[in-house]
Amino acid sequence: MRLTALLLAALCLLPVPALSQEAARIVEENRDQIEKPSRQTIGPVIAELAGSGDAMADDILSAWADKRLVIRKSDDAMFVAVPEGDGFALTALDGTPSGTAAKGDLTELKPNAGVRGLIETALVQFTLSDPDPSRRAEALTSIARDPTAEALEPLRASLVTEQDPTLKAQKERLERFLTLRFDPDPAARIAAIESLGADISLDTRAALNPLVTTTRVAAVGEAEGNIARELTVGRDLTEIEAYDLLVAAGLAPARLTLEEQRAALVANIVNGTVGGIPVAELDRQEARDRAYTALEVGGTVPTAATDDEVAAALAAHRFFDVYAEPDATVTLAATQALESIDRKVAAMQAADLGLDALSLAAIYFLAAIGLAITFGVMGVINMAHGEFITIGAYTGFVVQLFVPDYTLSILIALPLAFAVTFGAGVAMERLVIRHLYKRPLETLLATFGISIALQQILKNVFGTQARPLTAPGWLDGALEFNDVVSISYIRIAIFVLALIFLAFFLYLMKRTRLGLEVRAVTQNPAMAASMGINPDRINMLTFGLGSGIAGIAGVAIGLYAKVTSEMGADYIVQSFMTVVVGGVGNVWGTLAGATMIGSLQKVIEFLNPSNTLAAQTYMILFIILFIQFRPRGIIALRGRAAGD
Repeated sequence: MRLTALLLAALCLLPVPALSQEAARIVEENRDQIEKPSRQTIGPVIAELAGSGDAMADDILSAWADKRLVIRKSDDAMFVAVPEGDGFALTALDGTPSGTAAKGDLTELKPNAGVRGLIETALVQFTLSDPDPSRRAEALTSIARDPTAEALEPLRASLVTEQDPTLKAQKERLERFLTLRFDPDPAARIAAIESLGADISLDTRAALNPLVTTTRVAAVGEAEGNIARELTVGRDLTEIEAYDLLVAAGLAPARLTLEEQRAALVANIVNGTVGGIPVAELDRQEARDRAYTALEVGGTVPTAATDDEVAAALAAHRFFDVYAEPDATVTLAATQALESIDRKVAAMQAADLGLDALSLAAIYFLAAIGLAITFGVMGVINMAHGEFITIGAYTGFVVQLFVPDYTLSILIALPLAFAVTFGAGVAMERLVIRHLYKRPLETLLATFGISIALQQILKNVFGTQARPLTAPGWLDGALEFNDVVSISYIRIAIFVLALIFLAFFLYLMKRTRLGLEVRAVTQNPAMAASMGINPDRINMLTFGLGSGIAGIAGVAIGLYAKVTSEMGADYIVQSFMTVVVGGVGNVWGTLAGATMIGSLQKVIEFLNPSNTLAAQTYMILFIILFIQFRPRGIIALRGRAAGD
């Protein structure tokens, strides 16, 4: 017991920390303004509270914004209230607990939206240093959404104590944006602009653009402010626009229309004259203008500008674009930074366009490689090639009906689509094509008829609505290099698949017996037959191989495009153009043709983005001109196909 008593006595002798007093003093001194705040006058009071360093300032400002700053009716004392049961727990402004009170015993202070905005801005300095990282992140988001000059100093102060590397980097970036807009020191603003360096992000451009925003003004002599350039009437702005600027600036009266002038003259005919000018002389515009001016002098009609007065007013004034930013050194730095960014963005757009062109070339290569085999080796114009692509896509759709795992379903669909379309191609060659060799017109008509029949069969089986061929989750989204350059993972997968097919085809043609026999039949079928090779069998396998590759291409394209019965028709024209431009029967030619056509289409679409149909038209015209100068394509084939 004696030991306990001694400890208690020792504790009583320790100094007791003083309760908060500064915030309470500020509130009491400005109580009238706090009870009836005005956005125009309350700002200094809020700023004084926020900068007081008092621990209670945060609670008082938060309570005021949340309508929890209350006045007790019995003694007119002010408290911070927290809901508790049916009433409120009260805390005095110096932090002393003050019991509870019923809601009816309290009067809530309700600041309007403008005052709440000022309070929330003042609270930023507290939330920027809050122990909870999520609250600090929310404060940064709030500042970025509505940047103000008042947030700059609290943000700088919070940088010293920030321990989270990610949040610190975000704070430093946001501090540069606020500095370049709101810092009173031009040197600091220029340094912030230069520190952005090669940053081409959208938020960087959004921060710099307000510094180079201009307003058009009219002046008698030299305009005041930071002049961007002087405007010439008739070149930089029309006479109507220039005179509207004069009217808006109060430098000239409104323009008088001919209808208004005529009505005023008719209404003021007195004894056969208007403004002292006989009516008979008012058949000329110059006389009508003099008559109206005389009426203006007499106060009979409102002041308005006739055509000659408009011309005189325009000649007497000068017109300028004036920067909203008053400091010329800042606008110069911002302009140079934006010009540098524009150059980088242009380079990035070219890179992005190149990626788009490569991905489109990969799609065209996949669609055309099977046709290159059949057309190049066999000389068969297969108009049903697009339907084999469609069959491959529908095969993938059917597999996904039974295999819900999208990754596994695609792995199953690729070989299955090859098998299905390979079988369909062999059947078509055995039943139709073999009887039409050396008769290209009949082959074209027959395969065109088969194409229409296959489309109708697919419509009857799967309907006319687009069917989903869903990509695995790991193919969602895009690979983003920056705010300008990106490419979807599906297109990357198609590009990789095209490279795999290129390697497979090269291996097949250069390293296998089938490839050797195909090349022999291509170059000289009679000599190949004399060496024991069956050209009829090779033609069948070749047609089946080309059809099977089209089926695999259909699965890949179906992940990117809609799967309908007309899907193949969207690619048949490009496939033929790819084969013809590249050189029939040559895989490298097909690759070159796909690259040329894909690049050309993307460039045309970039130059004329509002009309994608024009890209197809211009591309066909270009190819017609191209084959006039190089009829055998980029890489000409030797042998039978070349002779044909």
